Amino acid sequence: MKPHRLTLTNSLVLGYGLHKMIHHMYSPRPANREELEMYHTKQYIDLIERKTREQDEGLLKQEDLASLKDHYENDDCPVFGGMYHFFAQYAGASLIGARALISGKADIAINWSGGLHHAKKNDASGFCYVNDIVLAILELLRCVGYSSPSCQTKGRWQILPSSAVH
Repeated sequence: MKPHRLTLTNSLVLGYGLHKMIHHMYSPRPANREELEMYHTKQYIDLIERKTREQDEGLLKQEDLASLKDHYENDDCPVFGGMYHFFAQYAGASLIGARALISGKADIAINWSGGLHHAKKNDASGFCYVNDIVLAILELLRCVGYSSPSCQTKGRWQILPSSAVH
């Protein structure tokens, strides 16, 4: 997902007054390594973290960018400054939404920057680097068939990826 699409989404939310219907907004924390590795491989997260650091420090050369294609299905997933933090932030937002549903604090959870469902376990694809949808589903599945005061959800969910890439 290109970050400018988030600005467009935000403009539409504000323009249609949808923000007035939101009862509570959470300020999510970035997903940590353990959370990202609930689905993605350690090697893949290491690669994203290393390439982000190299890009941010100006150490990434054009020939290094070409070598990333070995890890991606295609070249529609460019390296950009701050990308690891960006991925961790939107994945963290989806996890916060799942946890709000689990705890009963929310009936509906929306992550406008999320829904990046094309990323695979060890591969970026379709402008998606981290699959926040799978991470949120894995979090929700922790409560299936589990009786606990912390699991207030009724166990019925519908996940609609926003997929602003289409």
